[in-house]
Amino acid sequence: MPDLSLTVTICSWNTVNDLRACLASLREESETNRDFEVLVIDNASSDGSPDMVESEFPEFRQLRQSENLGFTGGHNLAIQERRGRHVALLNSDTIVHPGAIAALLAYLEQNPRVGVVGPKLLNPDGSLQFSCRRFPNPVAAAFRNTFLGRLFPNNRFVSAYLMHDFDHSQTREVDWVSGAAMFIRSEVVEAIGGLDPEYFMYCEDTDFCKRTWEAGYSVVYLPSAVITHAIGRSTDRVANKMIVRFHRSMLRYYRKHIIPQAWPPFRPFFYVLAALALFARAGIFLAKNGLDALVRRIKKP
Repeated sequence: MPDLSLTVTICSWNTVNDLRACLASLREESETNRDFEVLVIDNASSDGSPDMVESEFPEFRQLRQSENLGFTGGHNLAIQERRGRHVALLNSDTIVHPGAIAALLAYLEQNPRVGVVGPKLLNPDGSLQFSCRRFPNPVAAAFRNTFLGRLFPNNRFVSAYLMHDFDHSQTREVDWVSGAAMFIRSEVVEAIGGLDPEYFMYCEDTDFCKRTWEAGYSVVYLPSAVITHAIGRSTDRVANKMIVRFHRSMLRYYRKHIIPQAWPPFRPFFYVLAALALFARAGIFLAKNGLDALVRRIKKP
């Protein structure tokens, strides 16, 4: 039997300052709650992160990697190496508010049919981050962060996906919660395994929650636990690569969970259509990034 109730797992890649702040907030939590451990998976950082963890936070465990395992590979390794019964996936660009770990763990312990629970996430400015959502669909994707979304900013498809109809102040079951802070029951890991390794990053949290529901467990949003999340501190360093990875992950999610719902003769057609649409969407984002970079070079004195 594990000695602890929870292992908090953090995948770190070149976010030394954010990681320091995250671990400092966890240290404060551990002073009043010694029933969890922190396990950092360093994905071959080159900014001094591993040395910082060892010198400044010796009470936390760290596993240094010689290559970047990605969000999924890093967390799956941590899940295998954990000493706690349950597991909490936490981004390195988060700040845990006082009492959040205890509240999320207590909710898992008190509700045996809850497989995943997520906190309220806030942006660094204190505004709400839409971290619990309905499962994605192609129509919402067509409007989200595209020219269609700019033409119709209040469209019902994106609003439904982001759950704008919910004030995010009440505990409730939801389709999925963000992997930036996702607390997972041990029985769910035993039932469905870890994150799907086919996702290097992106959509692995949506996929995991989908499989949690299919395994007979629920997913819950718990706003009484609060964590601040900066979003994209690692991925912004390689924005174009992340655009490709995101759309590749979306295609896998569609192929795995959405296309099989279609009548079998139409599945190949829908797969090709989804691939073309996602390829075009990614191309637009890459072209915009290229144009923005060109404009910055021209304006640079």
